[in-house]
Amino acid sequence: MRFDIITLFPDFFTSPLGCGLMSKALAKEIASVHITNPRDFTIDRHHKVDDESYGGGVGMVIKPEPIFAAVESLPTLPRRQVLLMSPQGEKIDRALFQELRHNYDQLVLICGHYEGIDERVMNIVDREISLGDFVLTCGEIPALTLINGITRLLPGTVGKVESIETDSFEDGLLDYPHYTRPAEFRGWRVPDILMSGNHEKIAQWRHQQQLDRTQTKRPDLYAAWLERLKASAHEPEKP
Repeated sequence: MRFDIITLFPDFFTSPLGCGLMSKALAKEIASVHITNPRDFTIDRHHKVDDESYGGGVGMVIKPEPIFAAVESLPTLPRRQVLLMSPQGEKIDRALFQELRHNYDQLVLICGHYEGIDERVMNIVDREISLGDFVLTCGEIPALTLINGITRLLPGTVGKVESIETDSFEDGLLDYPHYTRPAEFRGWRVPDILMSGNHEKIAQWRHQQQLDRTQTKRPDLYAAWLERLKASAHEPEKP
């Protein structure tokens, strides 16, 4: 998977991409990240990338020329999407990670700043992506989230596939609680079932914990899970 980041602040990605599993994944060429600064494509001596908004208003707007030039300078793989990090976009979730991982070989991530980006940039954008219903100071944060979430799902990034398969949200439920040594810490004991060695009962306990946690912490997810369960129960059996 190739990620192309269009950003005015390349240094933002230095530390997050240089440590942990992300660093190892990039070193093993499971994914590659390429950073392009629109400021390098400006033609004035001040390398100006923003300007005042037509019609007035507060804040500055990123000009279209450097964004177009930056995107057009990139190689184009057959399965490519251009994504604009924007609070107006669709929310990032597990399903989006899976979709982008399976359907594309190259993602171009345009990171917005200031008051916004000239609307004409939308002519080269395939879709807008958001972390949620709030505004951040920069588009680099959701871009980094997208890169991390997708790369983590690529084969070879995480040592044990089971770690991904049992994640929160993978089956529509939150994760079960985890414990490690010591068996007792400040009066809190590890549940006896986890030390019983009975793997069938441990699996049952963990699943029940997922149900209880999801119902308590995320009733919306729990309701959606119940709906899917009901729907699957009424599906005709495949021959």
